[in-house]
Amino acid sequence: MIELQGLSKTYRSLFGTRVVPALDDLTLTLARGEVVGVAGPNGAGKSTLISLLLGYLRPTQGQVQVDRMPPRRWVERHGVGYQAELVAIPGRWSVEGALQRYTVLSGVPRAQLNQRVDALLSDFGLAEQRRKRVRELSKGNLQRLGLAQALAGDSDLVVLDEPTHGLDPLWTQRFRDVVRDLRRPSRLILIASHNLDELERLADRVLILHQGRLQRVVTAGAGPAEAAVARPLVYRLALTTKHAAVGRVFPAAEAVEGRDAEWLVRGDLETLNRGLAELVGAGALVASFTPEQSRLESEFRAAVRGEP
Repeated sequence: MIELQGLSKTYRSLFGTRVVPALDDLTLTLARGEVVGVAGPNGAGKSTLISLLLGYLRPTQGQVQVDRMPPRRWVERHGVGYQAELVAIPGRWSVEGALQRYTVLSGVPRAQLNQRVDALLSDFGLAEQRRKRVRELSKGNLQRLGLAQALAGDSDLVVLDEPTHGLDPLWTQRFRDVVRDLRRPSRLILIASHNLDELERLADRVLILHQGRLQRVVTAGAGPAEAAVARPLVYRLALTTKHAAVGRVFPAAEAVEGRDAEWLVRGDLETLNRGLAELVGAGALVASFTPEQSRLESEFRAAVRGEP
């Protein structure tokens, strides 16, 4: 659906004396049916990438196309579901009035307008807030209103920038259901977020940007054995009670401070599984064995540090 070829964007300082690179030589294909995450530290180029994909900016070099069309032309013809990082809705509008306006702009037929607004209010837990002014909303409710307006229409392109920012744990979990319900073969969903745990749960692929360059693409659930060979894993081992065999089986294990029967152990998957089997065979009762870092967290840290 989206083709990026040698995409680069630079900015000039206020007086034009300095060139600041924001994106550098990005080549990538994003397909319909995917949920694609975008991660990176502040200043990595995430916002610039989104602005280029939506046609708000033009590239300095290279090109970006949506279905072989310039992004802005495609968006004008087909629409886009877009939530900005900072939700900016006029504070004097009511919640219901805001959704009515955005639903009209999204191309929903007039005969279906009220039904669609009612559904959005219900789906995003805003029914009791419908008469409130936008300025009166809490941060979490404003964020949910921003999500609702982004999904008022039925576009095949959905772009969500920090969609869970300000949401409480309950609504963060519900957001996962929202994304799953949005999936369809014709739709591309792009989610930019600092929340790596959410991206790992939701995305098929995660693009890791750093200093304007695409450092790596992490595919969800792919190649765990290969990842383990490339980079040792850190797991937290918890037993029901202390056991002398831990020091023999995992000689480099580090005791977790304040925990009598928990250790951090390192190694590739084969070594860890072999050691765990030996530990159980020695009579230890394992309460839990969980990764200290997710695969995406590990890949993110390595990318930012410049590790292979």
